[in-house]
Amino acid sequence: MSAHQKLYEGKAKILYTTDDPEILLTHFKDDATAFNAQKRGQIEKKGEINCAIATHLFKLLEDSGIPTHFIDQVAPNQMRVKSVKILALEVVVRNIAAGSLCQQTGLPVGKVLPTPLVEFYFKNDSLGDPLLTRDRLFLMELATPEQLNQLIDQALQINTILTAFFNRCQITLVDFKLEFGITATGQLILADEISPDTCRLWNQAETDPDRRVMDKDRFRRDLGNVEDAYQQVLERVLATL
Repeated sequence: MSAHQKLYEGKAKILYTTDDPEILLTHFKDDATAFNAQKRGQIEKKGEINCAIATHLFKLLEDSGIPTHFIDQVAPNQMRVKSVKILALEVVVRNIAAGSLCQQTGLPVGKVLPTPLVEFYFKNDSLGDPLLTRDRLFLMELATPEQLNQLIDQALQINTILTAFFNRCQITLVDFKLEFGITATGQLILADEISPDTCRLWNQAETDPDRRVMDKDRFRRDLGNVEDAYQQVLERVLATL
């Protein structure tokens, strides 16, 4: 396979091959989607902003002992990553009730959960990324019991690290989505990205339910000022140790 050949294009990123079969090039797009791509648009400079934020957060996690696919950032909207086989699972960690958790349970938006909630969703757009029980997950052979324990453990560790970091940014980490992959040597590592596209982030300086939103919910809910919110997250992330 030749270098710089498109390997995969998703809703937010494009993966290209490189001269090394174990390394891929990730290109972050400005495209924005919501509701399983039923709503589409663009957010100016989103690719550059998300790539920079993900780079900073991957480095933070690596320094804290969390293995990731990140290698380095080679352009404003591109990073090199380790080639992995992505698990068909979205791992969602929730600290505060919002989004689908409220829609499906009736919990009020903003309710602080007594302990972080880890959920698993089948990564399948045609089925609407359904919520999975543990037994369904095993029935579908999406992960082994050992991998599931690793996913939960790493997700909770990542939550602890990111929650503390975003607090220093004066941002509340409401919930977020993670994706994991398996390397050629069988190691389970964090992949995909961590950004305002994959996290629900609230500005701690704001109390208004709409004004506090600093993530893709601004696009989903037509709240406006999407670019400004993403840029503000980037500035706070880069300014925080």
